[in-house]
Amino acid sequence: MVVLPGGGYAQRVAHEGEPIAEWLNGLGVVRASVFRYPLQVRHPEPLDALRAEISRLRESGAERIGLIGFSAGGHLAGLAALAPGADRGEAVDFAVLGYAITSMETETYRPARLILLGDDASPELRRATSLDALVTPSAPPFFVWHTAEDAYVPPEHTYRLAASLAAHGVPHAVHVFAHGPHSLGLAQGSGDAAAWTTLAADWITENTERRASVRDHAGRELRRRSNPGAQRLQRR
Repeated sequence: MVVLPGGGYAQRVAHEGEPIAEWLNGLGVVRASVFRYPLQVRHPEPLDALRAEISRLRESGAERIGLIGFSAGGHLAGLAALAPGADRGEAVDFAVLGYAITSMETETYRPARLILLGDDASPELRRATSLDALVTPSAPPFFVWHTAEDAYVPPEHTYRLAASLAAHGVPHAVHVFAHGPHSLGLAQGSGDAAAWTTLAADWITENTERRASVRDHAGRELRRRSNPGAQRLQRR
C-alpha cells in the first residue's frame, strides 16, 4: 500500500505518513511505504508522479496496489483510483480515504484548491478533479472515514463521494464518527474515531484476501479448461 499524507498540497503532515505505514506493516497482510508526492505544483503533476510510483511498484513485482490518503493526500489517492487516462500498470485495486477532500466544486478548504488548480480554474477543471464526478461502475472498492466535527474539510466531502459510489454500485464502506477534529491520523485516544483503524484493518484484509482468492480461482479455472481430460479423470 502507498501512504499519502495530507497537508493541503503545501506540506506533508508527519503523523499521517510513517506512523500509518508502520501500522499497516504491522497488520501482516500488506507492505506499506510513504510516497512523497510533489508539493506546491499544479494538477496533474502530483497525479502523474503517483501513477509513476504505482507503475514502478508493479514493475518491482507488486500484484495489487492499494492507496491510503488523508485530507489532500486522500484527494490524490482518489484521483489515482478514479481519474481516466491511467495505463494498465497504473491501476489502483482499492483505496482508503481519511477526512479527504473529495470535491473541488465546493468552497471548503479553498487553499488546497488554489495550490492545485489556481485561482482561475474553470468549472470544467474543478469538476474533472472532483472525485464524486469521476466515479464509474468499474471503480475499485473504497473505505472512507470522516468526523462530523471536522471544520476544515466538512463531512460533506465524504457524503458526496459515498453517494456517487452507491449510485454506481461500487463496493464501499463509509464511517462518519460523531466527534473529532481534522487531521486525526491514527486517532489514538480520540474517542469513537479511534475505531477507524480496526474497521479499516478488517476491510483491507478482506479486500486483499478476496482478490487473492479470485485470482487463484481464475488460475484453477484456466488450468481446468486447458486440460479437460484431467478434469474427467478427477470426476471418475
